[in-house]
Amino acid sequence: MKADTLITGGTVITMDPDRAIIENGAIAVAGGQIVAIGTAYALKEQVQADRIVDCVGHAVLPGLIDGHAHAGHGLIKTMGMHGGDRWEDICGEVYTQASPPDFWHAEASLAALERLRFGVTTGVSLLGGGDTIMRTDHPEYAAAHCRGVTQVGTRSVVAVGPTRAPHPRTYASWVGGVRREYPVSFEQQFETCQQIVNDLHATQGKRINIAMLYPVLRDEHERDMAADDYAMACVQAKRVQQYALDRGLVFTQDGHWRGSVRRAQTLGLLGPRTLLSHCIDLHEDEITRIAATDTKIAHNPSANASILGRCPAIELMEAGATVALGSDATAPDRSADMFRHMQQAMHYHRTFFRNANVLPIGKVLEMATIGAAKALGMTETIGSLETGKEADIITVDLNRPHLAPPNMSVHRLVCFANGNDVSNVMIGGELVLKDGQATRVKEEDVLASAAQQATLMIDRIGGTQDLALPHDFWGKKRASQ
Repeated sequence: MKADTLITGGTVITMDPDRAIIENGAIAVAGGQIVAIGTAYALKEQVQADRIVDCVGHAVLPGLIDGHAHAGHGLIKTMGMHGGDRWEDICGEVYTQASPPDFWHAEASLAALERLRFGVTTGVSLLGGGDTIMRTDHPEYAAAHCRGVTQVGTRSVVAVGPTRAPHPRTYASWVGGVRREYPVSFEQQFETCQQIVNDLHATQGKRINIAMLYPVLRDEHERDMAADDYAMACVQAKRVQQYALDRGLVFTQDGHWRGSVRRAQTLGLLGPRTLLSHCIDLHEDEITRIAATDTKIAHNPSANASILGRCPAIELMEAGATVALGSDATAPDRSADMFRHMQQAMHYHRTFFRNANVLPIGKVLEMATIGAAKALGMTETIGSLETGKEADIITVDLNRPHLAPPNMSVHRLVCFANGNDVSNVMIGGELVLKDGQATRVKEEDVLASAAQQATLMIDRIGGTQDLALPHDFWGKKRASQ
C-alpha cells in the first residue's frame, strides 16, 4: 500500500465504535484520509510511505473539537472583567462599533493558532459575543475571519445571524481611521448571512462551514420587550432556523437557561440540526424534550454561565441526548485548552453529585471528539480515527514529568495532560503543527498583528481604564494585615 504519511509507534486511541486502543499502533494517511489503522509492526510491512512520523511515547488520537466559542474574544481577553457587566459591555461596543475587518482577521488567526497549539482541529465560533451581538452588518467581517482561520489551517464552524429584535441596531465602520455610524435592520443582517453562506460554506476543502444563529428568547425578553418586538423576535427566530434547515446547516443558540428551552420548542426550534449552548438549570421536562427531539447541547463547564447555574449534562446524556464539550472561547478567564475543560467537566459534575465516579474519563473524552462531531453533524468525516475519514490526527507527548510513569495512557491523557503537551497536528492529511510549531504561519507574525489590532481597538473605545487592576484584585485585607 502506498501512503503519504505513516504515523507509527504511539498509543492509538481511535474513538471508533468499539473505542479500540492500539498500543504501539500506526495510522497510514493518503490523499488527506485515513487508509489503514493497525499495529506498527503490521503497517510497517504493508505500507510504503513518503513520510514517517515517529510517535513512540506519544498518544495518537482524533483532533479535539470545541463545541462552542466566540470569535472576537481573543483580542479583548480580560479587559474590564472585574467590573460587573463591563466586560460584556466592551464586547458589545467593540463588535458593533470598533472592529474593522483587520480586527476580525487578526483575532481569528490568533484564536486558530491557540486552538492549533492545543490540538483543537475543529471549533465552533460565533461571529460576535454576548448572546446577541453579531458582526453581520456586512459580509466582509466574516470573510476576514475565515481568511484568518484558513491561513492557520484549522477547521471552523462559523455561526452568523442577526441581533435580537428590536431593530434597527447602530453599527459603525472604520475606513482610513474615520468612524461612520449607520442603522442596520434585520433584513440587512439576514441577507448578509445568506451571502456569507453562499460565499463561504463548505469552502477551503470543507475546513470552513457556516452555521446560523438567532439569540435565545427567555422570560425577561417577553417581560421587558414591547409586545410587538417580542412577537417579531419569535417570527425572526423561526425564519432563521427554517433557512438553516433548508440549507442543511446547524442552527445554534447561545445561553439557554431556566425555561428558555420550553420557549424554543414552542417556536419549533428544537431538532437534530439544533445546537443549544450552556443550558443551565433546565427543568426536567426540558431535558426530556431535548432528548426526544435529538437536539444537541454544547456544555461549557468553565464558563461563567456554569457558575450562575448548572448544566445537567449527566442527566441529559442519561436521557439519550448528545452533549458536546465547549470552551466558550478564550475569555474572560479561560483558554481554548480542551484538556482543561475535560478536567473541569469531571470535577464540576462530581462535586455536584459528591461522587467521584460521575462522568467517566472515557466519556468526557468522547464529548470532545466523536460526541462533538455528532453534535455538529460531522461524524462521517471527523471525530474518530477510522479508515475513510479525514486525517484529523493529533499526537500528545506523554514523556513529561506530569504524565509519568508510562502506563494507563488514556487515563494520563485526559486527567493530567494540557494543551501544551500536543506535539503534532494533522488536518486533512496536512501536518499543520510539527513538533509544536505551526507550519502555515509564523507565530511571531500572528502575535504582532493581534497586538497591533488590540491596541487600535482599545484606542477606538477609549478603553485604557479597563486595563488597570481593580481595587479588589488581591482580595480584601483583614484588619490585622
